[in-house]
Amino acid sequence: MPHQREPVFAHPRGMKVGELAKRTGLSVRTLHYYDEIGLLQPSQLTQSRHRLYGAAELARLQQIKSLRQLGFSLDEIRGCLDTPEFSPQRVLELHVARLREQIGEQERLVALLETLSATFEAGSTASADDFIQAIECINMVERSFTPDELREIKERGERLGRDHIRAVEAEWPRLIASVRAEMQAGTDPASERMRPLAARWRELVREFTGGNPGIEQKLRAGYVAEPKRAEQNGLDPAIFSFVNSAIRAL
Repeated sequence: MPHQREPVFAHPRGMKVGELAKRTGLSVRTLHYYDEIGLLQPSQLTQSRHRLYGAAELARLQQIKSLRQLGFSLDEIRGCLDTPEFSPQRVLELHVARLREQIGEQERLVALLETLSATFEAGSTASADDFIQAIECINMVERSFTPDELREIKERGERLGRDHIRAVEAEWPRLIASVRAEMQAGTDPASERMRPLAARWRELVREFTGGNPGIEQKLRAGYVAEPKRAEQNGLDPAIFSFVNSAIRAL
């Protein structure tokens, strides 16, 4: 393996946690938590026993931020960074590749929209295929969770724990089946009979999205754009319409 050069650090005395938080935009609480779980531990101490972050810690923090933006969990990040073969350069390469992928999707959408604009400006008529391609590209961009949204989803999953997530995954098919049975029986979605089912449905969705409307919208857009995948889970347009009416009635 080629020798990894030490990062140049223009702050020879190191940084205290408050200064690092201010300079990076991270909270002191987050840095303390990273320290507690052994993800990012300051290696220097002042005479007054204050911990200092040096060059190695800043390089590691940059890698943590890159991997978080790629959607890695904290446990996965620690595993990667503690593996000698997983070099800082590899982290940068992964991050750059993901950003280029996102940029590529957006550039393609820009090109499609500019083509449509030029067509209208020339007084011509755009084809149905032109509009369909633009719509498909918009959907792709809309369905892509941002790095912040991916991080939010990951962090929520970590807080809930794997056992809880498995229990919820097992509950969803039963809940969908119960709602479908009421729909097929002709139950009024606004009835008292539907209230507990609608409340639980809303609760499970909010548990995943955290009440973030952007995440909820993209989750819904994904099911609309991929009806076959939705139907495999028992989520056809009819049941969505029915349960949405029940939720509004709450």
